[in-house]
Amino acid sequence: MSSRRTLPCVLALAFAVPAAAATAKAPAPWATVNICDTADNPDTIGIRGSMPPGGNAGDEMFMRFQVQFQRDDGSWRLMGAAGDSGFIDVGRARAKPRQAGHSFWLSPPAAGNVFTLRGLVTFEWRARDGTVDRRARKRTTGGHLSTAGADPSGFTAAECTVSA
Repeated sequence: MSSRRTLPCVLALAFAVPAAAATAKAPAPWATVNICDTADNPDTIGIRGSMPPGGNAGDEMFMRFQVQFQRDDGSWRLMGAAGDSGFIDVGRARAKPRQAGHSFWLSPPAAGNVFTLRGLVTFEWRARDGTVDRRARKRTTGGHLSTAGADPSGFTAAECTVSA
């Protein structure tokens, strides 16, 4: 009698472990600063993001890049329309992650002033009818391997400091 009860539990665990492992291996969306006030891109912040495919191959994937600035009290605020890309279509949710980026030119700070900036990326997976199936939001972090368009090459950071 107990072997009949044990077998379903063992089978359930056997199927649950591979499913959990597969879920753990699925890439997560990420965002990074890949340009920060360089000689080739003065007064510019570049933000790049990567998103995994959605649950439905027919879903369309979108990213929205926004710039936040740090206030004197340490809090973060959105820059506004000049620091907002709007949603950008990055392709269908097929088997591979999609990456995209957006650069924002900033008015140079007045002499002696410093801006600390970071990015916020909103990821959306939308059904064919335009309804949002899934949404995620990530702040920029450093340490990402794929930083196409980075200046300098390979640059990845959580924040960007722009000074006069």
